[in-house]
Amino acid sequence: MKLVTFSQNQTLKIGILFQESKVIDLIAACKLYKSENEDLTFDMPSDMVELLNTGEVGIKAVQKIFNFAKKVCDSEPQKLNRISYDIGQVKIKAPVLNPKKIICLGLNYYDHAAEAGLATPDRPILFSKPATTIIGPEEPVIYPKISKKVDYEVELAVVMGKTGREIPESKAYDYVAGYTVFNDISARDIQFSDGQWFRGKSFDTFAPTGPCLTLKEQIPDPQNLKLQMKVNGEIMQDSSTKNMVFKIPHIISFISDVMTLEPGDIIATGTPSGVGVYKKPEPRLLKIGDVMEAYVEKIGVLRNPVE
Repeated sequence: MKLVTFSQNQTLKIGILFQESKVIDLIAACKLYKSENEDLTFDMPSDMVELLNTGEVGIKAVQKIFNFAKKVCDSEPQKLNRISYDIGQVKIKAPVLNPKKIICLGLNYYDHAAEAGLATPDRPILFSKPATTIIGPEEPVIYPKISKKVDYEVELAVVMGKTGREIPESKAYDYVAGYTVFNDISARDIQFSDGQWFRGKSFDTFAPTGPCLTLKEQIPDPQNLKLQMKVNGEIMQDSSTKNMVFKIPHIISFISDVMTLEPGDIIATGTPSGVGVYKKPEPRLLKIGDVMEAYVEKIGVLRNPVE
């Protein structure tokens, strides 16, 4: 299943992406399900983090509702209109709008470290972004007035689904809710001149995320996913998550040795080669008017213009 946060008549809701053309309103569908069945007492929340905080109970309820919607679609298609919207009627937002933590990895692909002329790290390099960087599909990345070198980075992001501290690698996936696409926008001039990465990667709008949260059951092997970045239709990055230096279980364990991970926390797992600043024969950095399309297999395309 692909879960989404969406806005309909300026009201934020959560839903399920259905047949790529519809969005099931989870609260409306839950009410309809309970009116016809007696095996569900769960009250559906209106926020993605609240849903993730309910754990397996909530995900199982969502699965029941999804199966119910498929049945309705086959037997009573007119009833589907009572619990869903055509995708053009809603605005898809970032799946997790206000994560408590956004934790990112630097130099986590062998080829990206090589193009930067840097050694492959012997342990994960971590930095963070504030929640004000989060935007969703089609929302613009705002080019900062104080930067002249803004860059893109397509990444697979892990969304945590359970609270954990000192998580062993062998149990790491038990704490994952699912995955989304992440675009780690960077002001390279500020990043490089500061000597550390936080400020140059923390401008408002510098973390496009989405278009959905694909639950982990749909991605049994997150270490074998194609990922790609296009700018104005031109392929700039083209790789696979199998090329990560540090794999997801190690990343989760490494981070959780330091801090408690909580439902809705986002871990962006790094980017492959092809970023604009290292393009040959000359850099290909973002300009106002550019359109980025970040893609990760089994999740979808995250499209954002630069304004």
